[in-house]
Amino acid sequence: MATILVTGGAGYVGSHCCLALKRAGHDVVVYDNLFNGHASFVKWGPFKNGDIRDKARLTEVFARHKPDAVIHCAALIEVGESVKFPDRFYDNNVTGALVLLDVMREAGVKPFVFSSTCATYGAPQRLPMDETHTQNPVSPYGWTKLMVERASRDIAASYGSSFAHLRYFNAAGATPTEGIGERHDPETHAIPLALLTLLGRREGFKIFGQDWDTRDGSCLRDYVHVLDLADAHVRAVERLLGGGASLAANLGTGDGVTVLELLAAIERVTGRRVPAAAAPRREGDAPALVADTSLVKRELGWSAQRGIDAIIADAWTWHAEVEPKLFA
Repeated sequence: MATILVTGGAGYVGSHCCLALKRAGHDVVVYDNLFNGHASFVKWGPFKNGDIRDKARLTEVFARHKPDAVIHCAALIEVGESVKFPDRFYDNNVTGALVLLDVMREAGVKPFVFSSTCATYGAPQRLPMDETHTQNPVSPYGWTKLMVERASRDIAASYGSSFAHLRYFNAAGATPTEGIGERHDPETHAIPLALLTLLGRREGFKIFGQDWDTRDGSCLRDYVHVLDLADAHVRAVERLLGGGASLAANLGTGDGVTVLELLAAIERVTGRRVPAAAAPRREGDAPALVADTSLVKRELGWSAQRGIDAIIADAWTWHAEVEPKLFA
């Protein structure tokens, strides 16, 4: 088995990747500056505190732990913040990735699995969206992710490294039995916002637009359980370690849930109704975002195993029972 360095391994997706890697028999090293991560999420390997822009610190960690591959999850992710402070996002997400890729090259580490996003596609031209869809982001966040995709592709062509660009749709859910789940500040994702409203930790849930071109007029999104995402990362890194070809692949369910359907599912799972109010459309929102997952099924043998009810059940247990104890 291999030693995998997970940048951002104390964060939401990163910690789930560490759990999945450990369950698959790999050794894990967590590299995180705890800006968005949580020390309590580091459970499956040694923790190295550091910034991805700090070349000296990264070089030291590579020299000591000699990773065989990198899963890169460290990034600023809040889309609205990227519009307000684009310089911070380009500096952290793009500059940091370039430093990391340079250290990997110097250390002779070739497999690079990148936590990318469907935001690299921009406004959908067709649904479902496959990997040949035009990439034209509508936010600085999306552009930073696309730039890292481009840079790692070019570096692989020049230096013989390999990559897997995994384009998430809507990551959701938690693993409450292991004490890890979704906790962002600010929180902008629909499921935690709805559940935190239900728990009285937020005031009201807003439905942004009810006249979209969808089956019930509310926005439609493709939610995928974070444990399923983590499984895809394990499959991707093992493919590259085995000499498999580089790839870019969507991670989603291939299906979608509208906001109104999401609220109905929450009531079904919890037995409680989320207080929700209509609000105007938000600029930049797309009516629907749904993944075409045929490529990832073909190339990695992967498909999402957990549906929306399982996602909500895990998230509900996390927010209602586990999170308050961990972050009291």
